[in-house]
Amino acid sequence: MKLFAQANETSWTELGPGNKRRVLIHTDELMQVEFAFEAGAIGALHSHPHIQVSYVAEGSFEVTIDGVTQTVGEGGSFIVPSGLVHGVKALERGRLVDVFTPHRADFL
Repeated sequence: MKLFAQANETSWTELGPGNKRRVLIHTDELMQVEFAFEAGAIGALHSHPHIQVSYVAEGSFEVTIDGVTQTVGEGGSFIVPSGLVHGVKALERGRLVDVFTPHRADFL
């Protein structure tokens, strides 16, 4: 099991215009992922069985969870329970750090 991760150990995966991610560290039960967004980039509405908690490391985002939308700025967080439809729009250039349980096998 990997216990430590350094900032540039993993490469970025391009997801679409202005949106990319990199898996930082994971076990079978837990995963930490960094997402980077250019201003105006969209994390499309979707759902998954994983529980997700997200931290806004930089910028601000319009976050929609189960039809409720709020703006979450730098230093803020949000939780997405299993199965709820959610997505984001970057109001400015920014980064999210997401933690999933269990890990997202589709990201590996």
